Amino acid sequence: MESFNTLVLSLPTRNSTLRMRLWRALKETGCGVLRDGVYVLPAAADPGGLAKLESDIRTQGGFAMTAELKPRTAAQLADVRKLFDRSADYGALVERIATTKAALEPLGARRGQTAIRRLERAMAKLSQIDFFAGEASTQAASALDALKTRYRELYAGGEPRFSKRGLRQIDARRFQKRVWATRKAPWVDRLASAWLIKRFIDRDARFVWIARPSECPKNAVGFDFDGAQFTHVKNRVTFEVLAASFGLDKDPALAAIGAAVHFLDVGGIPVPDARGLETMLRGIKEKARSDDALLAEAMRILDHFYSAYATASRS
Repeated sequence: MESFNTLVLSLPTRNSTLRMRLWRALKETGCGVLRDGVYVLPAAADPGGLAKLESDIRTQGGFAMTAELKPRTAAQLADVRKLFDRSADYGALVERIATTKAALEPLGARRGQTAIRRLERAMAKLSQIDFFAGEASTQAASALDALKTRYRELYAGGEPRFSKRGLRQIDARRFQKRVWATRKAPWVDRLASAWLIKRFIDRDARFVWIARPSECPKNAVGFDFDGAQFTHVKNRVTFEVLAASFGLDKDPALAAIGAAVHFLDVGGIPVPDARGLETMLRGIKEKARSDDALLAEAMRILDHFYSAYATASRS
């Protein structure tokens, strides 16, 4: 079982200089806060740093003690790992990246490059203390790559773009009045993808629900299963792949829905409205008597979400 180093401390009440210096040092190491005065680091990520802080605190007249923390169960380990969740930090970084991307043209080449370098340093600094990297770090890296790609499009004299592999633009006219197949008992990504198809890609679409990929009808368009024409690509879920493939990803309301779907499907950066969407979909899933009935209700819910996001983006 994974082990952690723990620093227990109590500082002299009047030594504000020591408090500030210690706070900065603990922040730089990426310590998790178990409670006030108790700080934790994965043992593998602490080559003596906490022991040095213990010595410094004792020298300044404070109390400090380092100890080993060994969770005994998987549940305990999961609780300790939560202390190092960097999702909110990555979310703030992604917001900065998005702001910079929107301002690249007015910034110009030189200032744009400076802004990108700052964001790269921020990403590197955060990655150093992200001891249990997950989906949020992948999303932030993808956003940073997209920013650099946009910079090259504007200022790099026509150099080739990165290959998107499977995300080429598709003419929606080739996908009209089609049968679309996905796995039965659909959940968030499949429901949202079906809604996107019906509302924005193929308004006459018909859906079939299959138990396994081999059951996909010969002329049907498959989505969200292994081997399907539209499914997860790199860090994008099927909804995001469909939106990008059909040129719909510039719609801010669809992007907002896509962020919620991404979070609910594969995790990553928290999205404020995601849990509300999940609760509503879970409620209709419990009452729906068929997959078609489930989709019909989900369509209404997603229509409302889209309308709200579209109104917000215009205000």
